[in-house]
Amino acid sequence: MTDVTIRTEDWRTLPWQGYQRNVYRLQKRIYQAARQGDWKRVRNLQRLLLRSWSACCLATRQVTQDNRGKRTPGVDGIASLTPEERLRLAHQLRYLSRWIVDPIRRTYIPKPNNPTEKRGLGIPTMRDRALQALVKLALEPEWEAVFEPNSYGFRPGRSTHDAIEAIFNFIRLRPKYVLDADIEKCFDRISHDGLLAKLHAPLPVMRLIRAWLKAGILEDSRTLFPETGTPQGGVLSPLLANIALHGFEAFVSRNGRKHRVVVIRYADDFVILCDDLDVLLKAKSRAESWLAEMGLRLKAEKTHLTHTLNEHEGHTGFDFLGFTIRQCRVGKYHSHKRHAGYKTLIQPSRKALQRYLSELKALSRRYRGAPQAALIAELNPKIRGWTLYYQSSVAARLFNKLDSLLHHKLMRWASFRHPRKMNGWRYRRYWRQVGTYMTFSDGTSSLTRHGEMPITRHVKVKGDKSPYDGDWVYGGARSGRDPTKPKRVLRLLKQQPGRCAHCGLRFTAEDVLEVHHLDGNHNNNRPANLVLLHAHCHDVAHSKRY
Repeated sequence: MTDVTIRTEDWRTLPWQGYQRNVYRLQKRIYQAARQGDWKRVRNLQRLLLRSWSACCLATRQVTQDNRGKRTPGVDGIASLTPEERLRLAHQLRYLSRWIVDPIRRTYIPKPNNPTEKRGLGIPTMRDRALQALVKLALEPEWEAVFEPNSYGFRPGRSTHDAIEAIFNFIRLRPKYVLDADIEKCFDRISHDGLLAKLHAPLPVMRLIRAWLKAGILEDSRTLFPETGTPQGGVLSPLLANIALHGFEAFVSRNGRKHRVVVIRYADDFVILCDDLDVLLKAKSRAESWLAEMGLRLKAEKTHLTHTLNEHEGHTGFDFLGFTIRQCRVGKYHSHKRHAGYKTLIQPSRKALQRYLSELKALSRRYRGAPQAALIAELNPKIRGWTLYYQSSVAARLFNKLDSLLHHKLMRWASFRHPRKMNGWRYRRYWRQVGTYMTFSDGTSSLTRHGEMPITRHVKVKGDKSPYDGDWVYGGARSGRDPTKPKRVLRLLKQQPGRCAHCGLRFTAEDVLEVHHLDGNHNNNRPANLVLLHAHCHDVAHSKRY
């Protein structure tokens, strides 16, 4: 590969606005050609994008500046690059046919639902991550044009809340039987041959993807060569998993004319809904046969049949993506006239609630000797994040109950610090009047209450919509109601009409957004002092200190 020597400051002065416009214009054309079935044009546009200098620079910036896991090194030990090294890497990305894939470093992290189990991650080198980001820029618009409407995991502009709302829309008018299922070790067992047979990318891309799938995995000084699976941790792995599972919904839900069968999938978790048990059992057998062709199978301990309203096999309702979805019987005056006699409830699941309470308890114990402000600074982001995730569910009473439970934990925290004082003294010492509530506060910072979060209904994304279709009006309206973003970010999105205050470009579904303090004082959170920037624009803003 050609070595390029360029001054350090050139990386920062590149015309990034023009690069983003060029790449999005090509991605939009790829999406439109795929929707029309013009595959020859799709391949030509993908080759053009892969050779584009704009795309090479954006892919390099994504993995070296934007990604949250950018500091995780691969087998080469490189965790960060200087601006000059980024520019050299961007030039190297243009030589796809000469690329040699590096081995993958295996590391393990605990699973969120079961800390005793470990999930294996495969960490590529910085070079391979950048090239995977470039390949993803070319492949994702094509597949977004053909992906099934009820697939929500790892897709731009879609979230878990869309999957939950899709379930609600299907069961609200009539109770349904449910097959709640999970694919066993989906990422580790995907058949390479089955996946590559679905891909019809340009030849250099096919060779690269095959090389990434077959790349050696370095673990405990041993090199393993996998026969199946896509390593979790790579930029391209989520897209490859969705491609492997494409067609599952259409195959399972066929022959459901009289009794409609609906499949709603989020990554490797899915539910199959139908009002007839026999039809649902046939759909289950079709699901097992389809998964077997891809080298996959259902996980027995996480797969069960249930009913949304009546008890079936000892269960009523089901848990999905941290929510409990069920229906309960009510009087005719407490339900809609079209489905009188029952009501659909979506609430935080018991496991999610217990896990959250355990985290609050651990935090309060860990900060027993710390100042009150330090404990508040740790609790507030966790409270905001948890209530933000569940704000679209029936959780108003639960939020108030959580405030009461947290109050008792904080009283225990105060009792540990002042064992010889009375509760009244502790209360006056650590609680202050903030508005109409007595709040855990030290006078400068206050604890966020769960009950402050308003309950708002989420609007599901339309099945055929995509960030690559060019409908900025629809995309901007959805981003302004995104349940995964804090209220402060949503307010700034509205003030700045969905554009970055630094570069002026529109925010997209996959952009990393950060709040910038104009005066550099992070304690000054007045609205006039805050602007919303891309993560890379935020880096530039701090380098210039404007």
